[in-house]
Amino acid sequence: MAAVALGRCCRRLLRTGGHGGGGTAPSSSSAGGVRHKSSVQYLSRPDLPKLAYQKVKGKSPGVVYLPGFASTMNGQKAVALEDFCKSLGHSYLRFDYTGCGESEGVFEEGRIGTWKKDVLAVLDELTEGPQVSLASEEGAGAESRRSRMNPARPAPLGGGALARHASCTARCVALGPEARKEIEDKGVWKFPTKHNEEGFYSISLDLIREAEHHCVLQSPIPVTCPVRLIHGMQDPDVSWHTSLQVADRVLSTDVDLILRKHGLHRMSEKEDIKLLTYTLDDLIDKLTTLV
Repeated sequence: MAAVALGRCCRRLLRTGGHGGGGTAPSSSSAGGVRHKSSVQYLSRPDLPKLAYQKVKGKSPGVVYLPGFASTMNGQKAVALEDFCKSLGHSYLRFDYTGCGESEGVFEEGRIGTWKKDVLAVLDELTEGPQVSLASEEGAGAESRRSRMNPARPAPLGGGALARHASCTARCVALGPEARKEIEDKGVWKFPTKHNEEGFYSISLDLIREAEHHCVLQSPIPVTCPVRLIHGMQDPDVSWHTSLQVADRVLSTDVDLILRKHGLHRMSEKEDIKLLTYTLDDLIDKLTTLV
């Protein structure tokens, strides 16, 4: 499932103190600022893991890509969309969440709140002016939760992350008492998936419990910017009906849901990416007109 939305991103509206960033540093031991490692840069945050990112300079509006659950900034969609933005001359930013890819941290220790903070830091410290955001799974949900904290700053939205964690929680609840006891005793759940070599994600019981406090479909979602939801109807992980719920909950009156009849979960086939670029191009034009 992929989501695209646009918003006028006002810098630092959500800063609660202490995000690093801004300058460059010669080594990883430097405090604050951003350090470079070939084309990958790192956003430093006091007492929090450094976040790896890659940024292409260009004109406004900028484009920000938020990866999906357990995915990295080097995925097929992320790179293809960067090439597209380069061809248009627009700035483009992609990054890795805490514990993923080249960012610091341990993935198994991550929580929904952890990755929400990552999104906050990246948007506040690495972007300025209007942005078109492309959110896949985790990024979509993190952005929707961020919008609840400050509706004055429009945010990208999607149902993928919520659906991923809601499905994890729902499947855990649906398990029999013996299976649930085993999960509670071990403190981890091997959630089946076809998207990695192991064939499962190690989902901690703490993450499952914490995710229950981040659901966004239980009430109206205060997002008023244009929103585009793209969902594959053959998605085995997240039902496309979830996107219908998202579209219904969003307060924006400019919401389109696009269903790909043969689309899968990751929406990474050639025709899927072509659809994403068409949708992105349309939103860039729309945002340019609005501003």
